[in-house]
Amino acid sequence: YVWGNVLPVMKKTDFNLINLETTLTRSVKQVSKTFNFKALPDRVECLTLANISVVNLANNHILDYTEEGLLETIATLKHQHIEYTGAGYNSADAEKAVRLTCKEISLGILGLTDNEPGWKAGRHHPGTNYVDIDNAHDRDAALTAIQNLKREVNCCIVSIHWGPNMRIKPSKKFIAFAHAMIEHGADIIHGHSAHIFQGIEIYRDKLILYDTGDFVDDYSVDPLLRNDRSFFFICSITKEGIRSLQLVPVLIDNFQVNLAAGEDYQWCIHRMQQLSKEFGTEVSNSGEVVFRNRLESEKPASVIE
Repeated sequence: YVWGNVLPVMKKTDFNLINLETTLTRSVKQVSKTFNFKALPDRVECLTLANISVVNLANNHILDYTEEGLLETIATLKHQHIEYTGAGYNSADAEKAVRLTCKEISLGILGLTDNEPGWKAGRHHPGTNYVDIDNAHDRDAALTAIQNLKREVNCCIVSIHWGPNMRIKPSKKFIAFAHAMIEHGADIIHGHSAHIFQGIEIYRDKLILYDTGDFVDDYSVDPLLRNDRSFFFICSITKEGIRSLQLVPVLIDNFQVNLAAGEDYQWCIHRMQQLSKEFGTEVSNSGEVVFRNRLESEKPASVIE
């Protein structure tokens, strides 16, 4: 139900990555906060049905039901052979990147968050891969991890849950950190947390999605920011780099995502064109972002989407 008519699109891709901003648990041990998110563990079938291979757990809801909820979530994902990054049994597990190979292209996915500093994993206790962007030690550790991962894979993806809700544009500090992550080896930055999408930047022929917005959630809709409108982002990758990005506008309604049409489609495209233009990125009326580099003239042996 939750995937609506976007499900056939999701099934056609080689590999899907999401930010899983909920727990999969039966725990009733809530932490004290405004919103506590959970689904019963059997709802993991929604993820397997939608061809989701990897989930980011580095966010501000994965410990909503204490360490018990986190650990049951991890066990549930493992049972369904869904890889996770960004949180874990201890700091080593939380900092561990997912590595996989698809169509002979090696991928590395690393999860980070600047939310909930008290949830940072330790040597002997569960938690998230927390990074304080204002802290030089944290920044250097994250950049070193990215640099090391890139040495081992063709494509390095950083999935990062950062910043406050309903922010239309990334701050200068976030832009600087995104650039630093690219300079240290990241090929794609998969940003999320604002609940609304932000502009796209192509920096050094690499892809920065500062915020991808919501895909399925039950938040009340802001009539101006329209957090019920977003995209499914389809990225084509070769061993040599990113070839293209296709934006598929979507609309969330009644806990379900569907392909956007009419005014909703036009609004999504126009807003993304406006936001991305500030970064010098062109988005066509059909939602295509083409990487105009050496790859245009190549005929790659392998492309994954």
